[in-house]
Amino acid sequence: MKPPQRLRSLIEEGLIDAVVRQLMSGKEAMVYVVRCGSETRCAKVYKEATQRSFRQAVDYTENRKVKNTRQARAMAKGTRFGRQAQEVAWQSAEVDALYRLAAAGVRVPRPLNFHDGVLLMELVTDASGDAAPRLNDVSFPAERARAHHATLLREVVRMLCAGVVHGDLSEFNILLAADGPVIIDLPQAVDAAGNNHAQRMLLRDVANLSGYFGRYAPELLHTRYGPEIWALYQRGVLQPDTPLTGRFEARSAPVDVAGVLRVVDDARAEEKARLLRMRLAG
Repeated sequence: MKPPQRLRSLIEEGLIDAVVRQLMSGKEAMVYVVRCGSETRCAKVYKEATQRSFRQAVDYTENRKVKNTRQARAMAKGTRFGRQAQEVAWQSAEVDALYRLAAAGVRVPRPLNFHDGVLLMELVTDASGDAAPRLNDVSFPAERARAHHATLLREVVRMLCAGVVHGDLSEFNILLAADGPVIIDLPQAVDAAGNNHAQRMLLRDVANLSGYFGRYAPELLHTRYGPEIWALYQRGVLQPDTPLTGRFEARSAPVDVAGVLRVVDDARAEEKARLLRMRLAG
């Protein structure tokens, strides 16, 4: 097929030889099957912010570090340069997460290169060597559903041990490869320790898995793996091979209202100071 405009620079740079076909079009990007020498890979071409439907919510971008202070100021002010910098940071977040998770042994596509807004990575394939289907396009007997659910729970734990929460995990961004599920689509991944919404996102990710596989194995609908995993993580005892039970009983304790109000007041004071520093710097 005729190579899209965004992939021509990769052909000119010799990073890919040919575009075979479009694989999928999502809210974040267009994905193509490409040839690189004797190997078949995939290229994820990120859509421009004006063409995407997914909102870069503050919940996801909270506490993401930007090394360049000029970029940080521009992003905070919402200037044109700042919006461009924010877009680059959003794309880079997935690249960074993929390298980090692949190094930790998480089942994600192996990243190969990132150039001019295009992520070149491993093509995940099924037993026939074709592009692997997404989980939502496959049905399972109860036993297989339980097995895949257990595998993905272990991957969620491995991700959390690496300090990452997917943030948007569901049957729509998991591929079923020949050797089991592979997790994809990570631009919204958050830092588990640095993002105040990480717990809520982790619980939602795990609930999505239980909800989907619970269609085939209904007992999974009554498990509480999410709270169990997060409690182990907070206690500092979570390991990739930590046994899970799916049971969790929350401990009740009196709420320190005064302490909560102090935290809120401190946060407001810090925000005022931050805005003042930005005005002085600008």
